[in-house]
Amino acid sequence: MKRLLIVLFAGLVLAGCASSGVDPLAPKTASNVNLKKYQGTWYELARLPMYFQRNCEQSEAHYSLKPDGNMAVLNRCLTEQWQWEEAKGTAYPQVPGKTDKLWVEFDTWFSWLIPAKGQYWVLYVGDDYKTAIVGDPSRRYMWLLSRTPTVNNDVREELLSKARQQGYDTTRLVWRASDKQMAKTSH
Repeated sequence: MKRLLIVLFAGLVLAGCASSGVDPLAPKTASNVNLKKYQGTWYELARLPMYFQRNCEQSEAHYSLKPDGNMAVLNRCLTEQWQWEEAKGTAYPQVPGKTDKLWVEFDTWFSWLIPAKGQYWVLYVGDDYKTAIVGDPSRRYMWLLSRTPTVNNDVREELLSKARQQGYDTTRLVWRASDKQMAKTSH
């Protein structure tokens, strides 16, 4: 009987750990993100390959705080043909009151057919809110972001180092095309 109780107790403890939803191997987030400071325009410096961005040469995201505390999202992508593609959506906390892990839902015809939401984890944001790293817990997706389309080499290396420390494969990054590169390919 004593043995059965020990086995049942151990099973409950293990079940509690399994259902807690905390993955000790998951990337660490920035903990508290001030969404008021985070809003505005962010330029994608680099990203891990993503199907929905396969034709993007330059991307940017525009965030604005809504009255309900959620964020309006406008993602824009400039293709090699100099055409803008846009996607609008909403970002909101995965856990009420916590602003480092957000859900993002886009308003597209596809999302009306199959509702889906993506995980948007703010892994790092600079003290001045000029640079950020965003990813998902699976480490399949990651974006290096800046308030400007380019950054100096020191800032770039700092972002790459922080991404590698989180376990992201920075050797696979797709870098933002410069305006010069875009102009050469359009002729």
